[in-house]
Amino acid sequence: MTVAWRGIVASSLDWEQAHASFDAAVKGLTPSRRGRRPRNYPHSAWELLEHIRLAQADLLAFMIDPNYTAPKWPDDYWPASAAPPSTAAWVRSVKAVRSDCRRLQRFTQAARLDLTKKIPWGSGQTYLRTVLVAIDHMSYHVGQLIAVRILLDAWH
Repeated sequence: MTVAWRGIVASSLDWEQAHASFDAAVKGLTPSRRGRRPRNYPHSAWELLEHIRLAQADLLAFMIDPNYTAPKWPDDYWPASAAPPSTAAWVRSVKAVRSDCRRLQRFTQAARLDLTKKIPWGSGQTYLRTVLVAIDHMSYHVGQLIAVRILLDAWH
């Protein structure tokens, strides 16, 4: 895989070309709305944020940790409550998503790694497939975050 392709894949983890970015989806959401589930909608912004964080961290761990153990689905992939325990918890979660996204970007661009190779401790997944899952997962749930904000009248 060429350097150019690696850069395209890495940049797609947080680009804002076809849709709003993660940063846009969480920017300016007031604390009073972070834990509210819109009527007839299954998730709050907090639940989606934490799910993004937990799943992205899991995908990264899967690719880099030879001693990886999968978390329990669904318990370990969703927060226990609809609302964040504090503003600090919200801020930490946003920062962790951004940090892990940067780690995924660096990982994707590591020249020593053939992204088309199977992850040795996986069950047939390649590194590239797992990065693409991370991209797709983020995109899907960013869309949900924006839907929540629209339904709460909290989107521009």
